[in-house]
Amino acid sequence: MKRVGIIGGGQLAWMMADGARKLGIELIVQTPSQQDPAVNIAQETVFAVVDDAKATEVLAQKCDVITFENEFVNLEALSVLEKQGVCFRPRLAALAPLLDKYHQRCYLQELGLPVPQFFAVDESLIQQPTELQGKIAHLGFPQKNPIVLKSRRHGYDGQGTFIIKDWESLQQKLASKNQLYLIEEFIPFERELAIIAARSVDGEVVTYPVVETQQEQQVCRRVIAPAEITANLADEIEAIARTLLNNLEVVGVFGIELFLTPDGKVLVNEIAPRTHNSGHFSLDACETSQFEQLLRAVCGLPLGDTALQSQGAVMVNLLGYETSHSDYQSQRQQIAAIPQAHIHWYGKTESRPGRKLGHVTVLVDSQDRDEVIAIARTIESIWYPE
Repeated sequence: MKRVGIIGGGQLAWMMADGARKLGIELIVQTPSQQDPAVNIAQETVFAVVDDAKATEVLAQKCDVITFENEFVNLEALSVLEKQGVCFRPRLAALAPLLDKYHQRCYLQELGLPVPQFFAVDESLIQQPTELQGKIAHLGFPQKNPIVLKSRRHGYDGQGTFIIKDWESLQQKLASKNQLYLIEEFIPFERELAIIAARSVDGEVVTYPVVETQQEQQVCRRVIAPAEITANLADEIEAIARTLLNNLEVVGVFGIELFLTPDGKVLVNEIAPRTHNSGHFSLDACETSQFEQLLRAVCGLPLGDTALQSQGAVMVNLLGYETSHSDYQSQRQQIAAIPQAHIHWYGKTESRPGRKLGHVTVLVDSQDRDEVIAIARTIESIWYPE
């Protein structure tokens, strides 16, 4: 029996449980809190923050291979363990160009993949406001377009991403100390898309159907599978995924977020070097979920079937809207009564605004986008107060 170590104990690790049972794999989790979702499904837990390399050394002694639930790790410290023979999948060299968003943008550009215009903002540039204004003016700011300011490290679910509309707001954000930023052009996209891709030890790459993601306040609210796009566009997005995973020699699962512009062009927004919210639909809609696929990849097993088992699916995140310790039993029961609804509740003990508490996927017999969005609205009308 394989023993897989997971750095991180949130819902992405928790959702590996079914795949692990199916494949006869034991999961050992490194996570800081007894309250974290994956503690309940792990055979064993190492309680420590995810960037604690000493704890990862303990984790390594308990398992055959280590993978990642999140990317908030200390690569420099972990590389010492890798040199000592600890097996990380993805390997650390595949993560290295991606963890800093500026480095990620540069790497994608080097591969010839389409990205928004961007540049790094360091202390020297902040001290030269005229030069900074000149660089931003090329992006049409502020007369024509806002700009996007991003923290280079540790941003997720909209945290660390700011839409800036005027010079004064930008100066206020840049005044915060000990923070590295990236500025990029604002893309007035028609839709946001995403694809989950997996690569095996042998270099086989499989992709899941391209999906449409819908964000509110920069947090994913809904995912529609498959996206209503042309076959040529789907092929183009698949090719982007294959180029990225093969060049990085990834073993594991990546989520790739993209913009579709009004003139039909695709730009890569961000890469998540792990399972991703945009692939949660696969738990119920595909024969092999993204979580089982990750375990298959890192354990050297053949990759599984990624095709949809229904005409389509819609996934809705159940986000916190208050600070509370409620388990929202009444709302969950109402949502579970929707035909072909599959609800996944992460068992978090505290709700707070924007926190992902669970999700629901509804399988549908149609690919009518309006019909699917209507189902999502029904779920949200039950979940969120008036």
